[in-house]
This record gives sequence, C-alpha cells and structure tokens, in this order.
Amino acid sequence: MLITGFPAGMFQTNCYLVAAEAGSDAVIIDPGQDAAPRVRELLAENDLTPVAVLLTHGHLDHTWNATQLCDEYSIPVYIHAADRPMLTDPGLGIGRALGAMIGDEKFREPEKVVEFDDGEPVELAGIHFSVDLAPGHTQGSVLLGIEVTVPGESGSDAPTTVPVCFSGDVLFAGSIGRTDLPGGNHQQLLDSIAAKLLPLPDDTLVLPGHGPQTTIAQERAANPFLVDLRAPGTDTIATDRPKGRHGL
Repeated sequence: MLITGFPAGMFQTNCYLVAAEAGSDAVIIDPGQDAAPRVRELLAENDLTPVAVLLTHGHLDHTWNATQLCDEYSIPVYIHAADRPMLTDPGLGIGRALGAMIGDEKFREPEKVVEFDDGEPVELAGIHFSVDLAPGHTQGSVLLGIEVTVPGESGSDAPTTVPVCFSGDVLFAGSIGRTDLPGGNHQQLLDSIAAKLLPLPDDTLVLPGHGPQTTIAQERAANPFLVDLRAPGTDTIATDRPKGRHGL
C-alpha cells in the first residue's frame, strides 16, 4: 500500500494520495487550496493514475482544488449529500464573514459527483474504503477507513494488518474539529467520536485533516477533548469539555 500526503494552502490542510502500489491507480483525498501542483508531482513521481477525488467533508479548505483536478483527469468526486451544496457555495459551510476571503472566485461542481452513503463502502483503485457518517463538524463529515498490510519485522514473521482512518476534521492529534461554523454541533461531534472512532482498535492509525498523524490509543489516553468519553454502552458522555478549533 502506498499512502503519501502533504499540507496545502493557508490552512495547511492535509491532502493524501492512496494507491495499492506505485504504478497503479490512486485516489486523492481532500485536495485543498493550492494542492493541485503537488498532487501532480506525486502522481508523476509514483507513476500513479488518479481515478477519483474523495472528500471527508465540504469545507473549502478541503475542497478548493477538487473540481480543478476532477476536470483535469476526467474523474468523479465523492462527497456526502449533506455537504454537497458547499461545492458550489462554500459560504454555506464557513459563514459569510470567512467566505469574504475567497473574493470573487467562483466555484462549481465537477462533471460527475458521487454521493457517499453511510455504511456503504466504496471500491476504488483496488482498495476497499469503509464510509462512516460522523456529523458534528459538518453534517456531511465522513470517516474513510482502509486496511494496510505491513510485512513482519523478520522474514519468518507473518504480516500484520493495520487499520487506517482518514478522519478529516472530526479528530486530530490532541484535538477535535471546531463546531462554531454553520452546521456544526459540539455534542453531535462528541457522539460521533464515541460511536464511530472510540470503538476502533487501539492500533488504528488516524490520518487527520490537519496536523500530524496519531492513533486511537493515543487519543483515548491523552486527548483533553475526550476526557471520560466512552463508546456507547460503556459510560455516559460528559459535556463540560473544551471545544475544538482547528482549521475550518
């Protein structure tokens, strides 16, 4: 499995490329502002052919270059229906005050848009992506999951499978997504994290929309926003935590 990424634009949004191996098909996840040039470089460096753009949610810092890349490579974009309107009107997700920063720039959908369904996986580039709706940061935020096979440490060791979650702006290393923008709901975000992320295995690698990678075990142990938060059926959810603010 090949997973590579980089932070892009003024918000340093993590854009990822995922492929079974070099020289194969690939998907692009969250190509934000100014991501396109580096995406092209990584595709060429690894001899990859893009087949789709996947969006964890509709905020502009994650979608800015999506239509450009979809047009360039004649590929579809995948997004949840609840966030789809933001493709043409980014102000719906970031508010009119923040929306003023885009000036007169016009946005439109790519020619082909595919809507994610909660719990319905997608098969792209020979890779199985699980799709879980996790509202709270936006109403259409999704978690994208894959499994990566890692060779054993020595020739005699069996390979192991590591779960990987592209968490968008739901969960970060040491933080959670902000909920003060249109469509945000703090308690709903906590509920989503408790129901969809905390039940994942400890070794699940979390690749977030901003900042460094982390693991579910690390966030359970040290994320101050998740104090006393438990998966459903194990405890109640406290509501007196700080509120996240990271990116858009």
